[in-house]
Amino acid sequence: MKIGDLAAKTGVAPRLLRYYEEVGILHPFRSGNGYRTYGEPAVDRVLQIRELLDAGFTTEMIREILPCLEAEKEQTEAAACRPAKDLDGVRRQLSSIERRIDVLQRNRHAIEIYLRAWEDAMAAAPTGADGVPGPVAE
Repeated sequence: MKIGDLAAKTGVAPRLLRYYEEVGILHPFRSGNGYRTYGEPAVDRVLQIRELLDAGFTTEMIREILPCLEAEKEQTEAAACRPAKDLDGVRRQLSSIERRIDVLQRNRHAIEIYLRAWEDAMAAAPTGADGVPGPVAE
C-alpha cells in the first residue's frame, strides 16, 4: 500500500509517517519509481508507535524497543533485543503506564457500578403508556 493508504488506515498523517521513517521506526519498501510502499504489518506497527508515543515514550526509546516487541509478537528469538540507552527512562514510562492502568481499572469499576445502579433504577421505575420510564418518585 502507498503512504496515503497507510495514513488512511491508521489516522496518521503522511508527513508524520515520513518522520517515523526518518527517525528509523518505520521502514517502507521503495518501488522501482521510488515511491514508498508498505505491507499490512505496517498498520499494526504505526498503531503501536502511536500508542507508545501516547504513553510517553520518545522516538529514540521506541526505536530501541520495537525490535524486541516484534520478536515477542512473532515468538521468535529476541536477538534484536538490546538494552535501551535510557533504561531508567523506559522504567519510568513503564511505571507511568502501570499507574494509568490502575486508575483506568478503578474508573471502569466505578462506571460499571454507576451503570448497574442506573439500570436497576430504570428497571424498577414504572413506565408510562408509551413504554418510557416516568419520573422516579422521591
